[in-house]
Amino acid sequence: MSSSSASTALSKDNVNKKVKSQIVPLGSPQTWLVISAVIIAIILSIASISIGGIKQGILLWIGLLLGVTLFHARFGFTSAFRRFTSVGNGEAIRAHMLMLAVASTLFAIIFSVNTTLFGAKPTPNLDPVGTSLIVGSFLFGIGMQLGGGCASGTLYAVGGGRTEMFFTLIAFIVGSVIGAWHFDFWINQMPSFKPFSLATSTGLGWLGGWVLQMIIFGFITWMTFVVEKRRKAPKMASLPTTTGWKRIFRGSWPLLTAAVVLAVLNAATLFVKGSPWGITSGFALWGSKAASALGINVENWAYWSGPKAAALHQSVFTDGTSVMDFGLIIGAFVASTLGGLFVLKKIPAKRLAAAIIGGLLMGYGARLGFGCNIGAYFSGIASFSLHGYVWAIMAMLGTYVALYLRPLFGMSVPKSSDHFC
Repeated sequence: MSSSSASTALSKDNVNKKVKSQIVPLGSPQTWLVISAVIIAIILSIASISIGGIKQGILLWIGLLLGVTLFHARFGFTSAFRRFTSVGNGEAIRAHMLMLAVASTLFAIIFSVNTTLFGAKPTPNLDPVGTSLIVGSFLFGIGMQLGGGCASGTLYAVGGGRTEMFFTLIAFIVGSVIGAWHFDFWINQMPSFKPFSLATSTGLGWLGGWVLQMIIFGFITWMTFVVEKRRKAPKMASLPTTTGWKRIFRGSWPLLTAAVVLAVLNAATLFVKGSPWGITSGFALWGSKAASALGINVENWAYWSGPKAAALHQSVFTDGTSVMDFGLIIGAFVASTLGGLFVLKKIPAKRLAAAIIGGLLMGYGARLGFGCNIGAYFSGIASFSLHGYVWAIMAMLGTYVALYLRPLFGMSVPKSSDHFC
């Protein structure tokens, strides 16, 4: 064998070793935790149906399936934005585009039919573009990189046993309450344009709007390949997994598979609930209820004016978003315990500080920005709303700024010299 051939073989061997070193083996199912998760799911199902009706029971299980899907694929919005801005890896962004393409298709059909499972007319996540959206999504972009996860990421990481995310969630709720308190200033007193739909506001209709969406998604997908090639981006690391049919319940799911499942489940949410999937309005509700219990008159806030005020006096099991949030956490808990991956660990003080700061920024930003990575970005774009695209751009800019802040808290940032990101 020539020296060059030997060198090539050695290089390939080293790469293979590095690939294997990235694969984390699954543990044995944590039987008692799995049983506990199933019991909790049953209790929540009974509570949801008895208090909120069959619709809430269905939404709970849609949320549970969302949690399972998010955890099995570690489907990230935070990590997707970070990988792309830091090293140009667009694998997850391409998964986002597939998810949005499938969701937009299903949403367009539901909006065209103009009815849902329980007879209500479907309502899109269509919100204005203005100061509040720009500021809120930018803050959210910074917050999710410091907090270690976005809104959906926070919930499935809590279910998955990531210790710091419990603190992120608490801070997220507090930030949501502060955002609700300041809602009148940002939404009613700051300048903004009217909501703009790529389907109805353009005169293109749902079919024409769908074609426009597909062109946009195709362009973004092509752009990620160009950026990856120019920056020679490292690949995404492998996840703990198994083989065969067991992979459905244990191990990792391919990103593209998860993207399609998430799109279908969001469309199912729209068809059952009458509005698309959202997360953070539930946080504002929980926090505002707690604030009200402490003697704060939250009903005087503009955020809780009108029909929204009724939710403050009702059970959280009558709120579809809250019920789905509960389901998402339990779904991730089931998935993590089946894989033997639920482990609580001590976290450094710096990481704790980042979790709290990130959660506060996300909570506040979500109220200003009409939602999070789910309500504004995913469901907003799938609803053909221009504000969803603006949210994505500003959150990406926030992510870029956060790349310089993460090291201050002992948090890593992908480098072009990495073999995996």
